[in-house]
Amino acid sequence: MNDVRFGVIGMGNIGKFHAQYLLDKQVDNAVLTAVCSSSPSKIESYRSQGIRVFSDAAQLFSSGEIDAVLIATPHFQHTTLGIAALDAGVHVLVEKPISAHKADAERLIAAHRRNRGTVFAGMFQMRTEPRYQRIRTIVQSGQLGAIVRVTWINTDWYRTEAYYASGGWRATWKGEGGGVLLNQCLHNLDLLQWICDMPERIRGFCDFGRFHDIEVEDNVTAWFQWANQATGTFVSSTGEAPGTDRLEIAGTMGRLVLENGKLTLALNETDMTTFSKTASQAFAKPAARTEDIPFDSASTPHAIVTRNFVKAILQGEPLIAPGEEGINSVELANAIVYSSITGDAIKLPLNGKAWEIKLGQLAASSTRTKIIRAATDDISGSFKR
Repeated sequence: MNDVRFGVIGMGNIGKFHAQYLLDKQVDNAVLTAVCSSSPSKIESYRSQGIRVFSDAAQLFSSGEIDAVLIATPHFQHTTLGIAALDAGVHVLVEKPISAHKADAERLIAAHRRNRGTVFAGMFQMRTEPRYQRIRTIVQSGQLGAIVRVTWINTDWYRTEAYYASGGWRATWKGEGGGVLLNQCLHNLDLLQWICDMPERIRGFCDFGRFHDIEVEDNVTAWFQWANQATGTFVSSTGEAPGTDRLEIAGTMGRLVLENGKLTLALNETDMTTFSKTASQAFAKPAARTEDIPFDSASTPHAIVTRNFVKAILQGEPLIAPGEEGINSVELANAIVYSSITGDAIKLPLNGKAWEIKLGQLAASSTRTKIIRAATDDISGSFKR
């Protein structure tokens, strides 16, 4: 195989975005050969470009027209479509989240494990951003010492009512499975565990429809605790403007802060715990030096992930975001909401079946109806940089 033939399923905003950069040849050795949607109006324009169009995913998988599929549908379809594709021997790149809840993510991962000849990846393009790569290297190298605190205020996800009215599946338990945690800031939850590993305990505090006419969470504060007793807070919202995006990681040897496009590293000359135990002065603290760490931005982060996916298929290159790792951010999002509903701290691993049952109850009790209208702005404006 010299080129990977791609199909894109789900031709809403993000699906069209992926299809366009494939058509623009931003990914070497990748050819868009098919698109699939249940809405004819979303796919007819591709027919004139020589691209096969499908209204049924099963027909796409059995057509022989594709080697790989990029799944960009509403959340609950990620699992069923992903499993069907993998069982058909088709490589899978799935938009976040890999599934709407942990139990479904486990089913999708199991499908990949029984189809080991396939490549399964998640679209976690924020892992390609140099700033987060630098942060991860610093943390995991031990340069900050033992991590003691992580704080991420991530409220720069403002969304209007027009956004939530742009699709009947949005912001419903039945259609989306969650709100700001599962949709907007899932990338941040992925980065949090990618950089700092998974916590052991979670306590969530969620407001459901505080700022919007929706039934899922749009305002969140969560508390984490790691195995080494480090603690963390994660705050997010789609109703706060102008919003804040500040990541701070403190360790026994210093502190990292990412805010307003600037990454600052402060390093102690002495480990703070050692200094405390050996210093003779009551109000002394370790001397520290501070430096700014320059970084560029990834110019085409989605295309970078897709390019890596293609190289994994053709050359065996290690994946930037293996699909199996996508379960971690889903578990964090699920656990925060479940904790908020039950009022109890959750000790990980989360009981995925218990949350699946609760989510089913929430979906069954929904009485909300939506007025659907198309949003007028470009989706690229929603990508965090």
